Amino acid sequence: MLFALTLVHVLISLVAIVAGYVVMFGWLRHQLLERWTLVFLATTIATSLTGFLFPFVQFLPSHLFGIISLLILPVACVARYRHHLAGHYRWLYTVTSVLALYLNVFVLIVQLFLKVPALRALAPTQSEPPFAIAQGLNLVFFIWLGVAVTRKRNGPLLASAAPVEASAKAA
Repeated sequence: MLFALTLVHVLISLVAIVAGYVVMFGWLRHQLLERWTLVFLATTIATSLTGFLFPFVQFLPSHLFGIISLLILPVACVARYRHHLAGHYRWLYTVTSVLALYLNVFVLIVQLFLKVPALRALAPTQSEPPFAIAQGLNLVFFIWLGVAVTRKRNGPLLASAAPVEASAKAA
């Protein structure tokens, strides 16, 4: 049973991360990717929820990240689906979405350093420089992404890439 839960949790997590990147880079191109956004939000919520189904004896950083994610994702959902990104809800959505994606990738890096033998050899306690460098680069990248995506909030969001390409050709 634990193997099946792990497999489902990992697959949902990977889908959430891929969908999150697609959504964020869509925003950078002024594209509102509805289906990808729904997949990202739903699978990110599912990732956080399924993480609490694993047996544990102590509270871990991943539990804290799951709680934070479950607190911020409703904000993203309300901003996106109830307020349709109007006014300040647009930046609220971008900030909470980027933060949720960052938390997922942070945990992914932790798991990679725990489970991949070559990475585990580089940082067996996750207090070694390779782990710190990986997480530092992850943080820097997500700060850049968060700023870039939030700054793009003032541009029009389009349903697909076709209008972007058409307007680029007209210019």
